[in-house]
Amino acid sequence: MEGFLHQATIFLAAAVIAVPLAKRFGLGSVLGYLIAGVIIGPVIGLVGSEMTDIRHFAEFGVVLMLFIVGLEMDPMSLWNMRHRLIGLGGLQIGVTTGLVAWGASMLGLPWQTAVATGLVFALSSTAIVIQTLTEKGLMHTVGGRSTFSVLLTQDIAVIPMLALAPLLALPELAGGGYHGAEDAHGHGSQMSLVEGLPGWGVTLVTLGAVGAVIAAGHFLTRPLFHFVAAARLREMFTAVALLIVLGIAFLMTLVGLSPALGTFLAGVVLANSEFRHELESDIEPFKGLLLGLFFISVGASIDFAVLFGDVFTIVGLTLGMMALKLAVLLVLAVLFKLRGKDRWLFTLGLAQAGEFGFVLISFMSQQAVLPDALSQRLLLIVALSMLLTPLLFILSDQLGRILREDRAERPPDEIDEHGPIIIAGIGRFGQVVNRMVSASGFKATVLDHDIHTIELMRRFGFKGFFGDPTRPELLHAAGLENAKVLVVALDDPKAALRLVEYARRERPDLHIVARAKDRVHTYQLYRAGANDIVREMFDSSLRAGRYVLQGMGVQEEEAHQRLRAFFRMDRHILRELAQLWKPDVPISENEAYLERARELNRELETELMSDFQDTEGAEGDESPGEGSAYRG
Repeated sequence: MEGFLHQATIFLAAAVIAVPLAKRFGLGSVLGYLIAGVIIGPVIGLVGSEMTDIRHFAEFGVVLMLFIVGLEMDPMSLWNMRHRLIGLGGLQIGVTTGLVAWGASMLGLPWQTAVATGLVFALSSTAIVIQTLTEKGLMHTVGGRSTFSVLLTQDIAVIPMLALAPLLALPELAGGGYHGAEDAHGHGSQMSLVEGLPGWGVTLVTLGAVGAVIAAGHFLTRPLFHFVAAARLREMFTAVALLIVLGIAFLMTLVGLSPALGTFLAGVVLANSEFRHELESDIEPFKGLLLGLFFISVGASIDFAVLFGDVFTIVGLTLGMMALKLAVLLVLAVLFKLRGKDRWLFTLGLAQAGEFGFVLISFMSQQAVLPDALSQRLLLIVALSMLLTPLLFILSDQLGRILREDRAERPPDEIDEHGPIIIAGIGRFGQVVNRMVSASGFKATVLDHDIHTIELMRRFGFKGFFGDPTRPELLHAAGLENAKVLVVALDDPKAALRLVEYARRERPDLHIVARAKDRVHTYQLYRAGANDIVREMFDSSLRAGRYVLQGMGVQEEEAHQRLRAFFRMDRHILRELAQLWKPDVPISENEAYLERARELNRELETELMSDFQDTEGAEGDESPGEGSAYRG
């Protein structure tokens, strides 16, 4: 217990000091954790050999992270990514493995060891990259989605890589009774449901485990959460969330699959569940702490004795490997038509080796593929490349500022998620609508042509896609064919009118809620086909008027009655005047309109001065926002 408290205090103190400082200097939290690990490990020696075991434990943070990423997606989103998963991700792994293997064989390594080295360096760091993309609000940009596609493909590819490893064994290592990783890490006696089974048996058991995860996500989670909710204990929800992730991760290890891949699949299955937000909020704190511990363990595991023993060779190999991956990624970015900031985000973000490289190196050492001396060097190269990754993200940000595109030149984001509600425009008006809709459990697809607004919105945890909502192809990509409600919240009145006209023409049955600038804009939107029209300042002005009445001594209940009466009469006035409004005649020259407006205003004054008790009885429970056609 004393040893645990000692280590926990060291880790937490290092993180609390280093991470805020790194964030303040613009280096990001990941680099802060890595620096903290370097300081408490190689620099001052507060932790040592136990970091290997701690890293294995902390890798569970990667499992939690991929579960949360899965919750943010749905099966349709995954299907829409299939071309990038197979094409972009597959090419990256294949080309990188081939080039690294060729380079390693040129340095004199046996072809088996060269291929194993290529497989290790083909992987990138899911933990660092997704954490950084999420921090910067870049997960849903074109570059972010492309990067995630490659990372997901790499995580899937770890399975066949592990299966391939025994075929690459070197006779001289196998004959010498080499057991490096097994002895070092104690992995020789793991539980397994597939050990000793024939190939077809392994396949059936593996497919059965995947099917069990999917079935449990669909049919068991709902009654389980309802059962736990009956206890009315908040901590039980957290316990269930962790049980789900731990259980799935354990099942995946029993059938030889990646725990991270299994929990990602479970997250995708639960993405459309009403418990998605509950699961995410319960697991998020554990994910953050364990990922931080993982990054600290990477920094602390750097063996400076080996590094300084051959510093130029190891640093040169690290930079050479990263330069090779940069070249491959840049070519793929050009081939897949990534542009500007997205191209450099994709290229620089994936140039490192990853945490699964530690797993592959250990396993391949155990399988007599990699000699011990080479394994130590490879582990060091992987760790150094991860240490340099945050600096590459900083370089990506700088290049993005240098290559800042105009709005018209920036391609719209790839929309791979659809909800029954489309919100066009996410300024002050649209933000309130989106927050209320999301808090009520409905999924909305948010579009806006201001990239800065979208990026700010992502930092607060709300999804949005960059692009001009008035462009027909973007509107259809957002799911216009199947949407139930379209919210037009654009600042530009003409753009809003064009959007309403097009949406009504394409979808006569669509319910359209539109933001209007003023009365004239309200008439225009009504004729264009909007169902509900809200003048942007009307509701707030009504509330201000009610506060004025209360300030003049009118009782709160009576002031509220007057507000409702004014709202009802104003809506009636709008309907009446809409019949007299002529688009090609200015209101100041429309005599019929002006005369009727004067009559209706007199009626309004009379109504407000009448007995409000009678008014309340006639109105019932009507309040601003009820009724049809005009909402304010």
